Amino acid sequence: MARKLIENHNECPITHSMNIIGNKWTSIIVYVLAGRTLRFGELAIRIDKISRKVLSNQLKEMELRGIVHRESYAETPPRVEYSLTKKGEELLPILNQLCAWSKDIDLDMNP
Repeated sequence: MARKLIENHNECPITHSMNIIGNKWTSIIVYVLAGRTLRFGELAIRIDKISRKVLSNQLKEMELRGIVHRESYAETPPRVEYSLTKKGEELLPILNQLCAWSKDIDLDMNP
């Protein structure tokens, strides 16, 4: 069977998926949140070399995409916790497969 020519790459499901998980921090945040709920400060400590501003922006984007759930508590001081949604949890086996694949290939980027 012949493959369908994709005239508009923006309509390609693979391109769409990679736009979501291909961000530098998305997969790392998903792994850190896997099976747990963390506060912003805990996330910032666990993810090396991410600025608080970048982490905040990334969490907002992931929340909009339905990957992360943000729970805000009306307490003093304010408490906000982050966890993965069902959609976020569904990313875990996909990311695990990508990790396994990357170990099986030569990732030497120098031609």
